[in-house]
Amino acid sequence: MSIPVITIDGPSGAGKGTVSRAVAKKLAWNYLDSGSIYRSLAISALDKQANLDDEQVMAQVATDMDLAFDCGDELTVLLEGVDITHRLPTEETGSVASKVAAYPEVRAVLLQKQKDFRQLPGLVADGRDMGTVVFSDAEIKVFLTASAEERAKRRFKQLKEKGIDANIDKLTKEIQERDRRDIDRKAAPLVAADDAVYIDSSHLSIDEVINQVLALAEK
Repeated sequence: MSIPVITIDGPSGAGKGTVSRAVAKKLAWNYLDSGSIYRSLAISALDKQANLDDEQVMAQVATDMDLAFDCGDELTVLLEGVDITHRLPTEETGSVASKVAAYPEVRAVLLQKQKDFRQLPGLVADGRDMGTVVFSDAEIKVFLTASAEERAKRRFKQLKEKGIDANIDKLTKEIQERDRRDIDRKAAPLVAADDAVYIDSSHLSIDEVINQVLALAEK
């Protein structure tokens, strides 16, 4: 029996994580935050002072990485048994994660780890290539996006709430640059699957997006 999967792909800041977790909780399905996997690898590489420009070194760091998810009311990510959740959203982590995600050898190592999350009764997978690469046979594929300006506003608000200084113009430029890098990369570029449902969340509330995805699941 095929285990059902809902994939929610899209650029950073579009609301994929919040929407995916809410949908998974509503359906009582398993949840995969693929972005945390790559960001966790970035943290592991930074902590080990590994050469970020060496693809083979990064692949070895990925192979050795001991990663676990504790999906309570809030997602907790454990690297080598240590809670690194608070380090995941930083700009440095995101930048390094985007860089190492472009390496085919790294993607090959982490691909199977992601596929192993496909367990009964079903899986909601959040990422950038869930519907095009990791779970290309998923029953429902969503591509969730928003304008760079709107995503920068959301990021600015998140950082301010955590007491972190930020510049919205700088955030907008960083998001635009990351988008270009993710779209242009040779390995699994950021694109919507041919059979994906496109949702622009720029002018939608999180609840409205969640309800749209749940409506797809009900169909």
